[in-house]
Amino acid sequence: MGYMDLALSYSNQMRIVEAPASGGGLSQNGKFSYGYASSAGKRSSMEDFFETRIDGIDGEIVGLFGVFDGHGGARAAEYVKRHLFSNLITHPKFISDTKSAIADAYTHTDSELLKSENSHTRDAGSTASTAILVGDRLLVANVGDSRAVICRGGNAFAVSRDHKPDQSDERERIENAGGFVMWAGTWRVGGVLAVSRAFGDRLLKQYVVADPEIQEEKIDDSLEFLILASDGLWDVFSNEEAVAVVKEVEDPEESTKKLVGEAIRRGSADNITCVVVRFLESKTANNNGSSSSEEANQVQTAVRNDSDHKSTKDTNQDHISVHRDLDCSNSDNENLNQKPMAVTATRRSVSTEQSGLAEEKNQMPIAIRSGSEPKSSAKVPNQGKITVHNDSDSSIANQKPKAATHTTSLEQSGSTGEKNRKPIQVHSDHSAASKTNSTTSIFN
Repeated sequence: MGYMDLALSYSNQMRIVEAPASGGGLSQNGKFSYGYASSAGKRSSMEDFFETRIDGIDGEIVGLFGVFDGHGGARAAEYVKRHLFSNLITHPKFISDTKSAIADAYTHTDSELLKSENSHTRDAGSTASTAILVGDRLLVANVGDSRAVICRGGNAFAVSRDHKPDQSDERERIENAGGFVMWAGTWRVGGVLAVSRAFGDRLLKQYVVADPEIQEEKIDDSLEFLILASDGLWDVFSNEEAVAVVKEVEDPEESTKKLVGEAIRRGSADNITCVVVRFLESKTANNNGSSSSEEANQVQTAVRNDSDHKSTKDTNQDHISVHRDLDCSNSDNENLNQKPMAVTATRRSVSTEQSGLAEEKNQMPIAIRSGSEPKSSAKVPNQGKITVHNDSDSSIANQKPKAATHTTSLEQSGSTGEKNRKPIQVHSDHSAASKTNSTTSIFN
């Protein structure tokens, strides 16, 4: 080993790894947040690029996220970053047939890249792992060995496939096109390229295609987050390990920084770029569930106390009402003499109603108690009162007084569920949204 080799080796060992560049944002509709981090790692040059973009298209908030890992230089990856999403959102079928629009945008961008590369003597190419969020749909497209992984229901699932030359279907496709795959430290197309699909790579283009594989996922409350990353991360992380790290860190930017930093500590020798998208529907559903449970417990306790207070108050009101009615009845001695049995029966009825009220208080179902609130006397008048009616009509006097009823119903209580349910406000970060220059469709 010569002096220069020793100097370069020593320089690489002593090279200080800079902290990853990072950032993040929140969609205007509050449905997802995102973060990114990117570092050259132990490499002396940076060939990774990424894109995080939010656009409004035909009244829809659309999220576009991508990781692009260049090889043979940074030109191809930078070109794809600049043009792929612009080509996609100007496609006439972007909303109506998003999958075909993605496939067309990939192949069109690759064609334009090859035209721009004619003046360069050195071949360059790039992988692409992209995620498109449209409504409740997540569409992941991929060429090369950058990877997309989701966390659904707490579990890790790869939603893209690494395109390697030794995969049986990829090797067959390459050989059918007249190419070959050989071992050169790893399996390579023509003994040169370690991925079987990519943008660019003009000299190998008939074997190394830019046709993406596209997978669609439904965005619902079981979908927690998405990870897009270059192979610098996946060289030292399994899918499950990466998901476990993101689970522990709620902020998506912090979680990407942690992933990139840990990949460097684990000895990744490549550039490392990572994007995390968190879907906030699952978080909102979980928060609402726990909040509703807490509120229900608080209401139940408050209502029990209120019920105890009202039962005592109503009982006292019952006594007062009966005495007042009896006092009024003394003004008519004849009627009073005609109704001793009615008064006696009424007193028994009061006693029965009071004991029944105590039983009701102890046996009142939780479903009724949980809705109790201070009642409006206008809505339910004379609630819990017992009145003895003394009428001068002797035919009425001979009738037994009607049994008093104690009214307890869900109608009185109102809907406390609606009252306690507070709307969740999401603050939009308009600054996080990228603005797209209006461009004429290239797919006319």
